[in-house]
Amino acid sequence: MTGHRPPGVFRRTAAAVAAGALALAGALALPATPAQAKATAKGDVIANLWEWNWDSIASECTNVLGPAGYGAVQVAPPQESLKQTNYYWWDVYQPYSYSLNSRFGSQAQFTAMITACHKAGVKVYTDAVINHTAAQTGTGYYGTSITDKYSTPDWSRSDYHDSSDCPTSDLTIQDYSNLTQVQNCELLGLPDLRTGSDTVRTGLANFLNSQLALGVDGFRVDSAKHIPETDMAAIEARLTATTSGAAPYVFQEVYPGATPQPSDYYPSGDVLDFTYASRMKSAFQGNVSDLASLSSSGILAAADSVSFVTNHDTERNGTDMSYKDGDTYKLANLFQLAYKWSTPTVYASWEWTQSDQAPPNSSGFVTDTDCAGGAWYCLDRDTAVVGMVAWHNAADTAAVSDWQTMSSNVVGFGRSGKGFFALNNGTSSATYTFTTGMADGTYSNVIDGGRTTVSVAGGTASLTIPAKGAIAFYNSSYTCTVGCGDAGGGSGDTVNATFDAYAPTTSGTNVYVVGSIPALGSWDTSKAIQLSSSGYPVWSGEVGLPVNTSFTYKYLKKDSSGNVTWESNANRSAATTTSALSLNNSWSLADTDATDVTFHETATTDLGTNVYVVGSDPSLGSWNTADAIPLSSAAYPTWSKLVIVPKSTSFTYKYLKKDGSGNVTWESGTNRSYTTGSSSGYTTSDTWK
Repeated sequence: MTGHRPPGVFRRTAAAVAAGALALAGALALPATPAQAKATAKGDVIANLWEWNWDSIASECTNVLGPAGYGAVQVAPPQESLKQTNYYWWDVYQPYSYSLNSRFGSQAQFTAMITACHKAGVKVYTDAVINHTAAQTGTGYYGTSITDKYSTPDWSRSDYHDSSDCPTSDLTIQDYSNLTQVQNCELLGLPDLRTGSDTVRTGLANFLNSQLALGVDGFRVDSAKHIPETDMAAIEARLTATTSGAAPYVFQEVYPGATPQPSDYYPSGDVLDFTYASRMKSAFQGNVSDLASLSSSGILAAADSVSFVTNHDTERNGTDMSYKDGDTYKLANLFQLAYKWSTPTVYASWEWTQSDQAPPNSSGFVTDTDCAGGAWYCLDRDTAVVGMVAWHNAADTAAVSDWQTMSSNVVGFGRSGKGFFALNNGTSSATYTFTTGMADGTYSNVIDGGRTTVSVAGGTASLTIPAKGAIAFYNSSYTCTVGCGDAGGGSGDTVNATFDAYAPTTSGTNVYVVGSIPALGSWDTSKAIQLSSSGYPVWSGEVGLPVNTSFTYKYLKKDSSGNVTWESNANRSAATTTSALSLNNSWSLADTDATDVTFHETATTDLGTNVYVVGSDPSLGSWNTADAIPLSSAAYPTWSKLVIVPKSTSFTYKYLKKDGSGNVTWESGTNRSYTTGSSSGYTTSDTWK
């Protein structure tokens, strides 16, 4: 919540709470020093999947966040909260009880989500609402009834601040420059817990410890500004370690204002940087050249802060940017991931037309996230964002270098030889020659998923940056490959092998490759290499294999319970040489029964839109657009992909386009047709109709 506007008529308390109290979050201190993320370090990017339900977060961790290299997921408050006839997003910031059954799912689903995220290598941070309880009476999402806002299952009236602590007549904050009112009076009518009380401190710590016991790794503390830092420290001193034995990571919501200051809370953990988000809006709606002085523009200390471009409060009240700003908003997020500063967050939530609007739900309970249905804006899985998460992880802690301001709309900079990033916030493409600090060679542009490449010669590169677009590439020796090892390129006695397997799956199921040699798990399914679903339904991964080695291999699927399903064909065979190896396969289609068709389609697209092929044969998705095969734009405007299909088979097919939201556009005209023979190497040459 962000509570810094003067209170007026108490309108739907939670709306006011959420719309006005969200800048009040705080942090919990640990027995010694709260854990802090390593600024711009591998695996520190936080995906803020705001108000997604637990099942959807579990799936996203497994299929998107883990493979992409996100370090953690931030989730909504998990406690039981207010439920009313008219459902609003801010209901969850009015706690009814500390039961971990909420509008996002049961405690069992919450626990399963944590387990799934941990299996994917993703930590879980929950939104901790500990400054207050609910202002509105009624019934919660799991049946708790409250008839007096000071009489709750967890607290008595003496556990809240009263007239002996708060000087205002109605106990609400009326002067946000008065420290006593800010921390002892009620934020928008929400009952303010007496956090100076030992009883309250212990009770809140017990609530947080119940989450830590289930595997939660840390907390985003809501409305921390309204809790004295000494009280935060006392609560944190009662926290237990996480299940991994580490101290919980704590970051606090402290909206800037007269008093207290965000820096006052550094002893209790990191602090969310509202000024950083403000600077992003100012630059990207003005001159991005201003970003050259970002570090001295009043943003919080890098070592003590968490950055963001927008959050659930500020996107609604207009303080910061939102998805409604389109490509400009996306560009700001790409810059955040490229620039070395504090721990970055990527916000993904639902689209809205009214500020109080609840997420898609059934009787208030949030339904599964559908990133292709238009109701949700899943920025975390956008091609450019996923590419920049990998870029960010590869750059690690390398310093910003070679900053170049080419115009008010175009800037570029490197990260001391580990990567280079350039953006164009203008309305037309721009071409400039940049000093990159990179070794000479050819690099993939991660912004478009490798559709284009960049050549560096003499340390410089001539880049044509699309309007409202970016170009980014990084040193392949720092690439995070399958399993997120630190080295991506083959060296010495190993060579890179790329596995591409067409394999449609159900939600929560992943595809792996396993084989006869140690690098492929020696047929041990527990050591099978998980492939990335970023190009779904084609699962891909790069593995370092010994040179000049013959091996057999096969694909398998594992569901969320770990159940294994093998493909039905015989083992596949391959051999490495001293050059990179690329293997293209189709699930359960034996190599001896298969041939290949390389589809070539000439089609122009907008940034963020890709071309797919789909057809009548199962190897082409059986006309299911969700299983359409993504084509590569490496030779744009020609889109291409080698697809494994059965020999001596006739099929029909067609091309389609999908934009960043998953919207499908079919080419016009009748279906195309093709017949394979018994040889290999078939090719089509088509043009979008």
